[in-house]
Amino acid sequence: MTLKSVRPAIAVGLVLGLAACAALPDRGPRAAGLPYDARLDTGESWRDITVLVRAPGASLAEARESARYEATRHCLDRSGFSAVDWVIDAATGDWAVARSPADEPIVTGRCVGR
Repeated sequence: MTLKSVRPAIAVGLVLGLAACAALPDRGPRAAGLPYDARLDTGESWRDITVLVRAPGASLAEARESARYEATRHCLDRSGFSAVDWVIDAATGDWAVARSPADEPIVTGRCVGR
């Protein structure tokens, strides 16, 4: 076999490999090694975000990285910037946390450019 006869096979293999990677489903934060699943919704614009962390009873400290991951990914995809201004609770000076009916933490913020 010569190098010229192997090149088309290599090219086909690369194309098929890349196509297979594009078809993989997005598995979210848990696939990235984070402890909880999180779901992001947008508000009036794509910049306004709400993140629900699927972790009933979890504290903000426990759920923070799962929420941050989804928000950062969303902001990067939409604007190229990863910064998020989180809504802050005046009493604690930390992110404001609401709770779903299932006692799951919900945080809100806004994508910002630097």
